[in-house]
Amino acid sequence: MPELQRRALLSVSDKTGLLDFARGLHDRHFELVSTGGTAAALAAAGLPVINVSDVTGFPEMMDGRVKTLHPKIHGGILARRHEREDLASAATHGIGLIDLVVVNLYPFARTAANPEATFDELIENIDIGGPGMVRAAAKNFRDVVVVVDPSDYADVLVAFDGGGPTPARRFDLARRALAHTAQYDTTITQVLETIDYRDAGPMRTPAVLAPARLVVEATKVRDLRYGENPHQAASWYALGDGRGLGRPAVLQGKELSYTNLLDLDAAARLALEFDVPAAVVIKHTNPCGVAIGASAVEAYERARDADALSAFGGIVGLNRPIDAATAAALTATFIEAVIAPGVDDAARPVLATKVNLRVVVAETAAFRAPASVADRREFRSVLGGLLVQARDVVTEAGAAWPSDEVKVVTKRAPSTEEWEALRFAWRVCAHVKSNTVLFTDRQRTRAIGAGQMSRVDAVQVATMKASGWKVEPGTRPLVGTVAASDAFFPFRDGLDAVAAAGATAVVHPGGSVRDAEVIAAADEHGLAMVLTGRRHFRH
Repeated sequence: MPELQRRALLSVSDKTGLLDFARGLHDRHFELVSTGGTAAALAAAGLPVINVSDVTGFPEMMDGRVKTLHPKIHGGILARRHEREDLASAATHGIGLIDLVVVNLYPFARTAANPEATFDELIENIDIGGPGMVRAAAKNFRDVVVVVDPSDYADVLVAFDGGGPTPARRFDLARRALAHTAQYDTTITQVLETIDYRDAGPMRTPAVLAPARLVVEATKVRDLRYGENPHQAASWYALGDGRGLGRPAVLQGKELSYTNLLDLDAAARLALEFDVPAAVVIKHTNPCGVAIGASAVEAYERARDADALSAFGGIVGLNRPIDAATAAALTATFIEAVIAPGVDDAARPVLATKVNLRVVVAETAAFRAPASVADRREFRSVLGGLLVQARDVVTEAGAAWPSDEVKVVTKRAPSTEEWEALRFAWRVCAHVKSNTVLFTDRQRTRAIGAGQMSRVDAVQVATMKASGWKVEPGTRPLVGTVAASDAFFPFRDGLDAVAAAGATAVVHPGGSVRDAEVIAAADEHGLAMVLTGRRHFRH
């Protein structure tokens, strides 16, 4: 008995794997129906193919705008095999049933990515028939298999060696197909938000941070064991192409937790502030130690020892690949996880001695000075709403201080060493929860007073943290350091506390109505004070 003839409709923009898939369908007794360029590609490969125009009885028209929008196509897709009336209508009107729809859509995103693309080119790359066929096939998934991703071709062919994909697999393919059209529509919406259409005609404008309609698409990476606490459900999603912590490579260790990911993000952000080798140790999204050095291992050891007690069980961020020496230092004490742009082959067996240590490789350099609007956006949920802001970048840190962006307001200017230390402190300060005052030297943090209700409290916390430093008897541990405050000193008491702790120079944004009083206090104490004119709260 001859094999039952089945019909497949193929119309794809992405022709990856198309010919092998079509040959496989032909070998499995599928009749191939196709359109335009897809039909031409199949015919050129020697495959028998029926053009859609021969099915509908109408030629493709209007420069291809109309070709599949016809009852003989959509009826063949939407007819329910278990409904007698559907089958009777199909028979009456000569509609052949379609069993498989293989469609992916016009390359709108690729066209939009070309800055030279005209408005009319964008409009012509809005696919109409393709999404219609995909949605129709997805709606009728019990009877019609829909495929939009070439990576599914091999699996679908194997399934047709038997009775075809299972109902569960058909439903999964349908969901993925609808996600494909949803993503397509999202891209169109976002691009059209950049069009200023006036009486003079359309003008393409740069994408904006906060358009009138903001559509965010995220792909689930996986469900997490729980959120910040065991009673909270949580999941991990990737935005866009999954760079950074969207889809990093996790080389080893226990499963990443919700809090691990937050801490890894904080570590990576701060490590990005530095061009020289830098290391960060994070606890509860705040740095407890930050340092630079001639190498990654030197930077890490300095950062770890800046607050060795707090560094236990911390999260480490590096801006250099992990080499064998750094791996040995990392495994010498207990840390939860480390994130770096790479891991040398020689370092892997060293890291593997700590089987629970999570080792995460993520390329984050593109986020240092993000070029695209999408890379600059940050989201925060509130009850019933969503907040959007531009990511805070410490651009005023510059390549060196002094610079045109910062100004000395005291009688004494910083020394060369103090300038270096102030610039280092300022870059760290922006990544600590506000209110914060911290103390550093030129190469590492010495004490961090994070997230306090007043700047005096922050100084007191930092002074307490500094008590772990080994210094000469009778010597205060913060003598000779510099201080940074993420916002202005509202009263002189905070500045007095900084001086009492032993700092010799301080940097802050300025802008208080009492700036003159605070500057006068700095002069009284002989401190050098630098104002940046830019606040860096981190809530």
